[in-house]
Amino acid sequence: MAKENKLTGIQKAAILFITLGPEASAGIIKRLPESEIQKITYEIANITSVSQEQRQEILNEFVVMNQAKDFILEGGLDYARTLLGKALGPQRAKEILEKVTEATQQYRPFAIARKADAHQLMNVIANEHPQTIALILCYLQPDKSGQLLSSLSEEVQSEVAYRIATMSNTSPMVVKEIEKVLDSKLSSVVRSDVAVIGGVDTLVDILNQVDRTTEKNITEVLEREDPELAEKVKESMFVFEDIITLDDVSIQRILREIEVKDLALALKGCSDEVANAIFRNQSKRAAASLKEDMEFLGPVRLMDVEKAQQKIVGVIRRLDEAGEIVLSRGGEDAIIL
Repeated sequence: MAKENKLTGIQKAAILFITLGPEASAGIIKRLPESEIQKITYEIANITSVSQEQRQEILNEFVVMNQAKDFILEGGLDYARTLLGKALGPQRAKEILEKVTEATQQYRPFAIARKADAHQLMNVIANEHPQTIALILCYLQPDKSGQLLSSLSEEVQSEVAYRIATMSNTSPMVVKEIEKVLDSKLSSVVRSDVAVIGGVDTLVDILNQVDRTTEKNITEVLEREDPELAEKVKESMFVFEDIITLDDVSIQRILREIEVKDLALALKGCSDEVANAIFRNQSKRAAASLKEDMEFLGPVRLMDVEKAQQKIVGVIRRLDEAGEIVLSRGGEDAIIL
């Protein structure tokens, strides 16, 4: 135990990832800042052995600290202190809460809005300024934001979507003020957070959850107002690797529209899962021929691979717009009969 206490936070994180294994750790570590990833991977590379007792201690601490964070978000610091005190004793609870608050320093904003029903939220924000609505949607779950965006009028939808895509840094004071008003309307208290939000990726996450009509209306307006931004959004809506989400009939239809040389080049930079999805939808002869073409290409430039993949994505988007294939979306469009 004394040995474990001498470890730094980075060393504990390294041991935790070793304990969790590569698959589980990959999903966590990719969300960390690049500087933290470098430090942790350095420690992992330099750890030669970890005792079972040490691994268990660190794993237990990780679980308890995450429970503490959840308790704080659910009912505040006093609520977390009460629950942890009953489970671990007052002194241990105090130590855990100090570590959690030291690590985070702030709570996630709009926590109660994330828990609220979309219909209730719609009643609260419907008459707000598009910029205010855009900021709130950036903090909500994409599926909930998609429901809210779909419920707005077409004119407001486009305004809000544009503001989400072009939003970058937002003053914590602005977030806090908007949150305060929303808290008042929702009869709750939520702490504020710093804000680096919005952007194309946030808008794409939301648009992936809305119905086709809403998506089309928003992208058409973006094309008129800001063609370059609209193209970025459309390119991010469906990427080449998403081919694995399509059904076999759709993949077969797409293959009829693609030149073999483009397909061979595109597959040079993809995962085995994507390649296999293509191969299984070809005849054995065609699949064998495609594999030969890929080998014949030899080393290729990444920019050429990406260009070929984007060309195929363009074909997929065209077939989707023509109704010849179906891309999975939120709302009613997610239901396939």
